[in-house]
Amino acid sequence: MSNGQKSLFSRETAWQRFKLRYFGAKPWSGPGGIGTEAGRAQLPDASFFLPGGRAAVLLIHGLTGTPTEMRFLGKSLSQAGFTVYGCQLAGHCGTEEDLLHTRWPDWHASVETAYASLRRKHDTVFVAGLSMGAVLAMHLAALHPGEIRGLGLLSTTLRYDGWAIPKLSFLLPLFLHTPLGLRYRFVENFPYGIKDDRLRQRVVANMTSGNSAEAGNLGMTGASLRQLLALVDVVKREMPEITTPAFIAHADNDDVASKGNALYVEQHLGGPTELLLLNDSYHMITVDKQRAEVGRALAAFFAKDLDADDLVPSAEPASGRNGG
Repeated sequence: MSNGQKSLFSRETAWQRFKLRYFGAKPWSGPGGIGTEAGRAQLPDASFFLPGGRAAVLLIHGLTGTPTEMRFLGKSLSQAGFTVYGCQLAGHCGTEEDLLHTRWPDWHASVETAYASLRRKHDTVFVAGLSMGAVLAMHLAALHPGEIRGLGLLSTTLRYDGWAIPKLSFLLPLFLHTPLGLRYRFVENFPYGIKDDRLRQRVVANMTSGNSAEAGNLGMTGASLRQLLALVDVVKREMPEITTPAFIAHADNDDVASKGNALYVEQHLGGPTELLLLNDSYHMITVDKQRAEVGRALAAFFAKDLDADDLVPSAEPASGRNGG
């Protein structure tokens, strides 16, 4: 090998080390395919309903996620006596391009529709969300002051700053305002928000096989990610006016969104809060190792001011397709 070849090889190796440290293993997979076709096929319906008492809980999944990631939590709440509805956000449970045809107001509209349906039948309604679902839950509370009895804010994602996120993620908002950033496809990295090895293998297998209704999408384009950041900007301004009592749960070692997200919410919400930090889970706390603890704690928080007549426990065991 010539000196020139050795020098080139060294530079390439150094670049690979630099890229892994600051950009992650697979931060972008390349330009995303942005289509223009409208009127796409009907998306599968992964929403679910679980019977219970007069008090109801609306569950909201995260960006690129699916109601399935909320099913175990829903069954825990149903066992505790709540009626539960896990809604499906617009554009989700299909392809990445299906998601691309929606914006954050469309996701919020899905939540509004589900909430209105529950309010017609239940005087007492709680709302809980995972990741972006927690952000949507806060936005709903801001738009309906005094109506929602309590919030469950699980792995709230205001910033992608967990330990598995590339070190230069603070430049993400700037990058997303470029044509290249909007078209790039962002792909999830190991450990995919899940500490439980067996469960992670199942979820990743479903994602890579295209079973998005069961496990969500493996990636998304920058255009969808930019919509999340726009929603976050809105909700940050609303937080001081949100007085709804909130239960905040977050993994201490979250790989996607650091616990600083939870602490920010705790410090900026205008109402009373209760914080639970988990020591044996990653981002997907509704399906990971401590999912049962999350379910018990959230049910207790929601039930503490209710009458016994408001709750009718379900006899169905708390098991689900994800983490059952």
